[in-house]
Amino acid sequence: MTQTDTRVGSAAAGPAPGPARPFWTSRRRDQLAGYAFIAPQLLGSVVFVILPLILVLWYSLHEWNVLAGTFEFVGTDNYRALADDPNLGAVLRATGLFSIGLVVVNLGLALLLAVLLNQRLRGTILFRTLFFSPVVVSLVAWTIVWGFLLQDNGGINGLLDTVGVHGPNWLRGEGTAMVSVIVVQVFKNVGLNMVLFLAALQGVPAELYEAAEVDGASRMRQFWRITVPLISPTILLTSIITVVGSLQVFAQIAVLTQGGPGTSTTVLVYYLYQQAFQFHHFGYGATLSILLFVIVLALTVLQWQMRKRWVFHES
Repeated sequence: MTQTDTRVGSAAAGPAPGPARPFWTSRRRDQLAGYAFIAPQLLGSVVFVILPLILVLWYSLHEWNVLAGTFEFVGTDNYRALADDPNLGAVLRATGLFSIGLVVVNLGLALLLAVLLNQRLRGTILFRTLFFSPVVVSLVAWTIVWGFLLQDNGGINGLLDTVGVHGPNWLRGEGTAMVSVIVVQVFKNVGLNMVLFLAALQGVPAELYEAAEVDGASRMRQFWRITVPLISPTILLTSIITVVGSLQVFAQIAVLTQGGPGTSTTVLVYYLYQQAFQFHHFGYGATLSILLFVIVLALTVLQWQMRKRWVFHES
């Protein structure tokens, strides 16, 4: 073989293979570290969120009688019973009334308190602590105390008697029971939204207010044209939290009114509890859980989509 043939053969064989690339590259190590950090949250979501949702959907297709020890597949019978339930309309009305009242009063009062406490007056730290302290108090303990205060011979009526006013039995009147429950819940959680609003207000640049004053804008116009647009992301956050929380209320109803008088304060979660754990209709209770999930999901998606219309920086 000549020298020319040797070179041609070497070129045909291709270049000599380089050193093997290590498997554990820097990029793969970073990816593994990222997966390790999100693994606990992912596992918790699967075990405590996704799996329970699947099980609730499965239970809603069955009739489970714990006392008799039976578990029978009934298909869509529970959903047909839901559509024909004569109490469902009153339950949904009570749920809607409670949610609307709670959201409007809670957010309005929280924003008002945040604006007042943002004035940097003397004693604001004390008032912040007083308004926020109910948030860290046990929910059941808070509700029990208010249950005593709202009785016919309770502390609130005793205070009204001192000024010559005879107060009603707040928790037993159809016109006052829902209002009482809403007020108790507002006082319990208004401090959390107040702190969120206060943090947002303190992030608004002071230069914008100074420029508005130079242009002759009033305080009210500054509030609607500067303050509200700049804190609109926080308004969106607090509204979603408050709406979802209002649809999941249970302890206050169970302790204060037990859904009464009649069904005037029987919200969806308490009705679900009654069907599943008092009447032992676990299949129908699971169906009500699906309904609650759909309502919460729909309202959350609706609020999230509306952010493009009124939330600052969204397009």
